[in-house]
Amino acid sequence: MDSPTRRQALTAAAAGVVGAAAAIAPALAGTAAADSGNSEPNPLFTPENSMLVLIDYQPEMVAGVTSMNKDLLQLNIKALARIARLLKVPTVLTTVGVKAGVNQPTIPSLREEVPTLTEHDRMNMNAWEDEAVRRTIKATGRRNIVFAALWTEICLAFPVVHAQREGYRTMFIADAVGGTSSAAHEAGIQRVIQAGSIPNSFIGILGEWVRDWSETRSDAGRKVVPWYWAEVAKLDLN
Repeated sequence: MDSPTRRQALTAAAAGVVGAAAAIAPALAGTAAADSGNSEPNPLFTPENSMLVLIDYQPEMVAGVTSMNKDLLQLNIKALARIARLLKVPTVLTTVGVKAGVNQPTIPSLREEVPTLTEHDRMNMNAWEDEAVRRTIKATGRRNIVFAALWTEICLAFPVVHAQREGYRTMFIADAVGGTSSAAHEAGIQRVIQAGSIPNSFIGILGEWVRDWSETRSDAGRKVVPWYWAEVAKLDLN
């Protein structure tokens, strides 16, 4: 049976733990905020505080995707590029192995949405390790990066992990990326989430960027949404 002395000791110990937790909570909150790389008062991504990075949407990469319907994948990345262009979201486009003759350039359906963008071609698998790509991203001054890439397990995972480590806040568009297998795709998704990246979908980021149908920016949404659902209806997704 508990003695009064033992109960008093346990109560004092509990009070000490609570007090210590309260004391370190502000410090932990500050660390979390610093780790997120986000100094924006608005926790949501907006066309004014974010940018888009499109990595390696090339015929060879599309052909290797088995984790989702390839037609829907290509429609989603086309739609993502379109809404970003209409909202004037800074966008970076990369390819891998084109100059070396290993791969072909960006798929036409995506390229026609961003006809004036420079394709930053490279040889390594991690776009973040390419100086020209990294310099272009940093030149935008944006600390919130929306990523889409093929394949999930490599060309999405590697730069996202690096960007998070360097203090950027990142988001990835889960239904505009694909892996070489369902297991590989899921492993890539889990890796970037564990690194702190935010999962979203094409419709999710469209809504996050537009947000208010009474604002001027909703004009872009009104152009893209009906077109998008009409194109989805044409696909054989069974």
